[in-house]
Amino acid sequence: MKLQQLRYLSEIQRQQLNITKAAASLCTSQSGVSKQIQLLEQELAIQLFRRKGKHLVAFSEVGEEVLQLAREALSKVDDIRQLAKEANQQNQSLIIATTHTQARYVLPAIVSQFMRCYPDINLHIHQGTPTQVAAMLERGEADIAIATEALSGREGLLALPCYRWGRSIITQKHHPLAAQRSVTLEDITQYPIVTYVQGFTGRYMLDEAFARHQLQPDIVLTAVDADVIKTYVRLGLGIGIIADMAFSREQDKDLETLDATALFGVSTSRLAIRKDKYLKAYLFRFIEMFAPHLSVDVVKQALACANDEQAQALLADFSVPLYQSLAER
Repeated sequence: MKLQQLRYLSEIQRQQLNITKAAASLCTSQSGVSKQIQLLEQELAIQLFRRKGKHLVAFSEVGEEVLQLAREALSKVDDIRQLAKEANQQNQSLIIATTHTQARYVLPAIVSQFMRCYPDINLHIHQGTPTQVAAMLERGEADIAIATEALSGREGLLALPCYRWGRSIITQKHHPLAAQRSVTLEDITQYPIVTYVQGFTGRYMLDEAFARHQLQPDIVLTAVDADVIKTYVRLGLGIGIIADMAFSREQDKDLETLDATALFGVSTSRLAIRKDKYLKAYLFRFIEMFAPHLSVDVVKQALACANDEQAQALLADFSVPLYQSLAER
């Protein structure tokens, strides 16, 4: 059995059983991939796939089990390489997959602090939707994933609660809502609303709040980027509902803000890591910078838990703070 054969097996699964695409991704020939899979089946004396003619239609039952073990073996090989790189201080990197809100408003101060402590680390930030961010981590294309949605309850990932955050209503100066001491959901529905796209930045909590009160908000524009939302509020398109971390009293002096936490509740942003990956020392340090309550010992204890339920029970004992900028900590 060769590691090359295990890589071929994993790539075939990733390419949805298309050997041609798998071969192209691996920079080899289709016949070469097919031959190595046949040799592996002969050596193991099992059929890894169900076939229809020359086409693969599914992994066999035992093939699914072999695939899982192959992935674990390849992951351990990668861990050995990473350990060697860390020992030699060569080509060290940290790859973060995250959403726009985290990259734009939360990470800059943390990244700045991290790079001062680890100037030789190559840090890369890849942005995407919460689902894309989780998938990047699962595929091994990132070391860390940070998002509010999509990270919890995924097999193979440990999602660590980092901070809680609320929402703000933003308006133009002298808007009628700005003069009110408190605002209700009914008040908000009297005006056009500009807010986040479905699936981003806890948007579902807005929808649930309006639905519970049987209200139909007039959402006239949605965007991924809070800066875009603020731009259209400035143009008078409507009032905005954004994550409170996206409002700057210094940069947004021309806008009024109202705390909407009581209306829409709080969301929790999480940082996820793969349970089966070797974690470099500086990765633990980044996690602690991002969420000081997640010390090295806490993260290692969570990783050592037998299942996700035990890990989340352990993490529940720690108070998850409300969002604060690094300067306020």
